[in-house]
Amino acid sequence: MQTQSGFRPHVSGKFLKLGEDKFYIRGVTYGTFEPRASGEEYPEPNVVEKDFAMMTAYGFNAIRTYTPPPRWLLDIASRHQLHVMVGLPMERYTGYLAERKGAPNLRNIIIEAVRECAGHPAVLFYAIGNEIPASVVRWHGRRKIERFLYKLYKTVKQEDPAGLVTYVNYPSTEYLNLPFLDLMCFNVYLESQEQLESYLPKLQTIAGERPLILSEVGLDSMRNGLEKQAEVLEWQVKSAFRAGCAGRLFMPGPMNGIALGKMF
Repeated sequence: MQTQSGFRPHVSGKFLKLGEDKFYIRGVTYGTFEPRASGEEYPEPNVVEKDFAMMTAYGFNAIRTYTPPPRWLLDIASRHQLHVMVGLPMERYTGYLAERKGAPNLRNIIIEAVRECAGHPAVLFYAIGNEIPASVVRWHGRRKIERFLYKLYKTVKQEDPAGLVTYVNYPSTEYLNLPFLDLMCFNVYLESQEQLESYLPKLQTIAGERPLILSEVGLDSMRNGLEKQAEVLEWQVKSAFRAGCAGRLFMPGPMNGIALGKMF
C-alpha cells in the first residue's frame, strides 16, 4: 500500500486536500522514544512496521512525531497509508535566545532535518516547535518569540517549498500572532465536553481562514481507565468534527484495543 497517488497535502480553505480529495486527519502521536545505539530516536524498523500496521487497522491515517523521522520511517508510513506530522523540536533551543554563547546553529539543525524528509509523499506537514512554555514567552516577550518562529518557518520553506508548516501552540500562549503559518495546531486537554465546545470557536477565530487541527487530545487511562478514556475520546472526536476542525491527533496513555475499538 502507498499513500494516495503520491499527492502531497495542500491547504484548501479550512481543510487539507490530497489531490482533489479532502483529507481529514485521524491521527495518533508516536514517541518520544529512548534513542537506540545508532542514535536514532525510533524503534527498530520491524517494530515500526508492526506499529503502523496496527494503527491503519484501527482507522488512523496519520501519526505525529516529536523528533525528525528518518527516511526509512517515512517509507514504512507510506506503505501503510499513513501521513506523518514531522516534529522539529526547536522549543529545546529557546534558552539561547537570552544567551547565545555556545548556541548551536539552529538553521543547520533545521536544514539537516528537513532535507531528510523533503519531497516525501508521507510528509503531512512540519511543526517547528511544540508548546514553548508560557513563562519563556513572557520572559522574552511575544514579538521575539514570533520572530524566532518566523525564521524557522522560512528555513523550512527554503528546503521544502511545497511542504506545509505549522507551530504547535496551546491555550497558555494562544495570543501569539503567527499569520505566516500554513495551518494552526493546538494541544487541548479539556475533560469537559461543554468546555471544549465553548473553546473551539475561539481557536477557529485565531486560525482565521486556515485549517485548525487539534494536535493533541486524549485522557490518561492510567488514572481514568480505558473505558473512561474511550468515552471521552468519542465526544472529543465528535466535538472537533462539529466545530469544523481539519482533524485531530490522539495522545494515548497506556492503551490497548479496547479503547481504540470504541473510538472508531
